[in-house]
Amino acid sequence: MEQFIVTGGAGLIGSNLVAALNARGIDDILVVDHLNHPAKERNLAALAYRRYLDRDAFREALRAGRLAPARTLFHLGACSSTTETDQAYLDDNNTGTTRELCAWCLAGGTRFIYASSAATYGDGEQGYSDDDAVTPRLQPLNLYGWSKQKFDLIALREGWLDRIAGLKYFNVFGPGEAHKGEMRSVIHKAYHQICETGAFALFRSHRPEYADGGQVRDFVYVKDAVAVTLFFHDHPEVSGLYNCGTGQARSWLDLLRAIYAAMEREPRIDFVDMPPHLRDKYQYFTEADTRKLRAAGCGHAFQPLEQAVADYVRQHLEARP
Repeated sequence: MEQFIVTGGAGLIGSNLVAALNARGIDDILVVDHLNHPAKERNLAALAYRRYLDRDAFREALRAGRLAPARTLFHLGACSSTTETDQAYLDDNNTGTTRELCAWCLAGGTRFIYASSAATYGDGEQGYSDDDAVTPRLQPLNLYGWSKQKFDLIALREGWLDRIAGLKYFNVFGPGEAHKGEMRSVIHKAYHQICETGAFALFRSHRPEYADGGQVRDFVYVKDAVAVTLFFHDHPEVSGLYNCGTGQARSWLDLLRAIYAAMEREPRIDFVDMPPHLRDKYQYFTEADTRKLRAAGCGHAFQPLEQAVADYVRQHLEARP
């Protein structure tokens, strides 16, 4: 019996979560993932854990009743591509797997903490409240968001949210994301492009109320996302669906200026037209409503954007060419 199970354990949030458990002196961990990229293998190389299982072998063991109980299961594994078009795959891999794991945890007394997503909020028309009364009204803009929304609705309908914890992660960035391709953060993309060319381009705004580069996001450093995630392990009496964001939206220009400052370079920021196929699905504003999280007793202080970006650039990106 492993004390902890971390699905997506070689990914961005998962690998940093395992590292945080290691920092607590814990290595009794079953890591579950699909090692389809060398960067994922590098993420695992620095970690201490008891056992590794490929995601398919893990799911097979779950369905066959061969999975030993655990203290806490952190379910962070999913297809996170916002451009994925295979709905059947997402329904099975994201929604279906989460449902199966949740049912197994509830039946065996294992604490279940899972990743939802801020993608469930869609264009933000319904706001960014994680109140249960708002959840059924949300309309995600892509199939990935719907795959997360569907399980949130299942958990709400079945009454599971009084026994489990779900986290709606906003725009998480940080070490361990090199494998994510186009889903990498702008910080990771910009750092390497600035090293090569000195410049980076942002999308122009196609809405008059936002200046070019003035579109805003709730950017979350992965180390803060992990700290909030561990709060729900440390406080099993706290359950429900919660936003994991700073509660302070910042612009893309703020982000780029922070990157250039961390690299000690003068900003060279260009603007390009947004592709037409993205314009109807582009979010101009995201900001976590953190009132529910704070009311639950989570007092974690998120790092300011400039501090977080500087740590990522100087302690991680510059350290790995």
